Amino acid sequence: MGYRVVVAGATGNVGREMLNILAERQFPVDEIAVLASRRSLGTEVSFGDETLKTKDLDTFDFTGWDMALFAIGSDATKKYAPAAAKSGCVVIDNSSLYRYDPDVPLIVPEVNADAIEGYAKKNIIANPNCSTAQMVVALKPLHDRATIKRVVVSTYQSVSGAGAAGMDELWDQTKAVYNPTTDVAPAKFTKQIAFNVIPHIDVFMDDGSTKEEWKMVAETKKIIDPKIKVTATCVRVPVFVGHSEAVNIETEDFLDEDEARDILREAPGIMVIDKREDGGYVTPIECVGDFATFISRLRQDSTIDNGLNFWCVSDNLRKGAALNAVQIAELLGNRVLKKG
Repeated sequence: MGYRVVVAGATGNVGREMLNILAERQFPVDEIAVLASRRSLGTEVSFGDETLKTKDLDTFDFTGWDMALFAIGSDATKKYAPAAAKSGCVVIDNSSLYRYDPDVPLIVPEVNADAIEGYAKKNIIANPNCSTAQMVVALKPLHDRATIKRVVVSTYQSVSGAGAAGMDELWDQTKAVYNPTTDVAPAKFTKQIAFNVIPHIDVFMDDGSTKEEWKMVAETKKIIDPKIKVTATCVRVPVFVGHSEAVNIETEDFLDEDEARDILREAPGIMVIDKREDGGYVTPIECVGDFATFISRLRQDSTIDNGLNFWCVSDNLRKGAALNAVQIAELLGNRVLKKG
């Protein structure tokens, strides 16, 4: 016996990836519905060997469905998620809308799986921000061993984090550089993204941080430990898929880099590729399509007593979004619904 599963936003980057991963991981699906907005109605999407036609999110009845994976943005989620949850369908939401709600668990299964027990308050579970998800997978086993006091992170985030429009803008601007017959002005981003980096993701806040940076701080505290201090600088880079992060941590207890490497090698969801030679590290191109969060360049920080540096890379459409949502669905099934 399997589950009746809904994927809302099935025609977008993340929605399509959710369908791919549900099929790849052989999630026990008895029936699946794929939903889209009216402008994408009738669009065909793939699920394993099947081709499915999208239905209208606006008129869909969630009654009798077990779980719904939402990848439709905060505004649409605000409209549709409460009704779906009220009808008895558990919503796993990829937007930022419910992440900071104390009655909604924010889950990365490798890190805080036990938080799933709190889902019933609103029948909604939140998926974290893409840049947070990969970082906390690496931080948690190190925190368990040596207690992390402070994290300094700089991100190098791919354009797919801004959706299909972001990918199109990088592609079009890159072509325009080599064939300057057309000028492609910035639309999705605030400046040209081709051959450039932009230290600005989401809106600016009163303290000078961007909301993306604030999300990393707030979500790390909620998922791992409210006592951890986090400071982030989030940068958009001209890469199609795959987020990278340069992470510096300070711990309460001394942690040797060799022990840290061993801890991470044993940790769920982590792949350590860390050779001190040309090419002995992972870059975004190699992580695309993979489930793992990759750790490289692990080394002691000699400027403080208990410090480590490392490089963290993951496919943002997978671990940063769709994979984590499917892992939450698996956790919900195994721990709570117990049908599959």
